[in-house]
Amino acid sequence: KATNLSFQYAPDRAILKNISFHVNKGEIFALLGPNGTGKTTLMRCLLGLLKPRGGQAELMGQDLARLSPKKRAALMAYAPQSSSVSFPYLALEVVAMGLVPRLSLGRAPTKADRQEAEKALEAMGVGHLAHSYFQCLSGGEKQLVVIARALAQRANLLVLDEPLANLDFANQARSLKMIKTLARRGHTVLWTTHSPDQAMLVADRLAMIKDGQVFAQGPPREVITEENLFALYGFKAAIAETKVISVGQEVRVCVPIIEEF
Repeated sequence: KATNLSFQYAPDRAILKNISFHVNKGEIFALLGPNGTGKTTLMRCLLGLLKPRGGQAELMGQDLARLSPKKRAALMAYAPQSSSVSFPYLALEVVAMGLVPRLSLGRAPTKADRQEAEKALEAMGVGHLAHSYFQCLSGGEKQLVVIARALAQRANLLVLDEPLANLDFANQARSLKMIKTLARRGHTVLWTTHSPDQAMLVADRLAMIKDGQVFAQGPPREVITEENLFALYGFKAAIAETKVISVGQEVRVCVPIIEEF
């Protein structure tokens, strides 16, 4: 739960302005907004990586500012937009780092721990990369490995910042399916996206963020409207609804209106 969260890097540069929303247990909640609107800064405040200038963030009724880093890591796992490592770690070793909050001081991962890391890689469809150096992977492959690390952490709340960035079509679909599967298993997912289509496909609820403020939130069908999309992005778009006959499922898609010059 975020209550009136505010943040600024400089006195004259407010990034977040009294942001409030809550995420229910087992829910997929999306933060939708354009580039530079403060979504990543908001994530970092919720994770305790940045200290809000005002307001409060809570997890399961506990003030996040009062929790130790180890306690926060036991409760929530984070997959950032991009990751880099300074040493030549294998992808399997990077995923195994997600096990650290459960290891006692000085204990190395066991065979069972490594097997758990391997399962997380398999779940993201990149088990074949286990013994590849993380530094040598493509941007999309790195993203899948980082999400696998979050899975291995076994935290109930997954915080995913642009988890589908740099992924090809198949891996985007695989990751969206994984998000749905995790929610069915009882995980709570908070994620950022630029794509209204992705939010409509998997989100239970979402908040639209522009210029550091929430201006609409609720179920995708109510919030993702042509009027709100224009207010959010300053670009005309149409919402189309159709039935996919092969699976007997109705879907809504966002189509940008490209006007001829």
